[in-house]
Amino acid sequence: LSRGLGDVYKRQGLTARLKNPLTKTEPLRPLKMSRFVLLIFLIITPLKLLAATELSAVNPQVKLETEKGDIVIELFPKKAPVSVDNFIKHVNNFHYDGLIFHRVIKGFMIQTGGFTFDFTPRESERPRIVNEASNGLKNARGTVAMARMSDPDSAQAQFFINHSSNGFLNSKGDSVGYAVFGKVISGMDTVDEIAAVPTGGFSMYQDVPIEPIRILSAHLLNPDVWVESQDPEPAVAIFERPIPLR
Repeated sequence: LSRGLGDVYKRQGLTARLKNPLTKTEPLRPLKMSRFVLLIFLIITPLKLLAATELSAVNPQVKLETEKGDIVIELFPKKAPVSVDNFIKHVNNFHYDGLIFHRVIKGFMIQTGGFTFDFTPRESERPRIVNEASNGLKNARGTVAMARMSDPDSAQAQFFINHSSNGFLNSKGDSVGYAVFGKVISGMDTVDEIAAVPTGGFSMYQDVPIEPIRILSAHLLNPDVWVESQDPEPAVAIFERPIPLR
């Protein structure tokens, strides 16, 4: 019983102190952070900063706006530095704007980068590049690779998007493959739609879409993450100066 009355008095005293603002109360004591909590804080903070840094260090991305929809390509400059640099410079020079997908084979690939809607060639102003097919990237569905002639180091501006996984395009032994330098991260439905269009022959070319499909524009989405490579200076011709005729 006495314990019960004591509880009541304590509650009443507490109530009285709450109702009377002049009642003195004990000052708040500063909270002490335990060593364990401090250690966790010191570990997590650098990890968060590191994660933020990794998120900001993304790869370059190029958006192709086509008459069938948009295609966004992520590029891999660490794996294919020459191909990526060459591709972005073509993009920034508006080389691909207005060009068509001139070769389309469903279940294989769609190719572009060389012709306008009436098959007028658009020649690249850049030199041919070295083949980077040995970079470990495979010609899987949705990857982007440089098109070329029989010479492995003949790629310039034309590229293709693999509609299916094409292992026979990879390097194997002494056979040099086709260099993958990016992949589609958005718009594979557009790639599927382009791959499904009717095709036919046009002059000397085969697998040409009957209705032209143009790239309306191509642009780099995040130019701040791309570091341009310096192009080599053109070779200076070494020759004897001509002797004036007298």
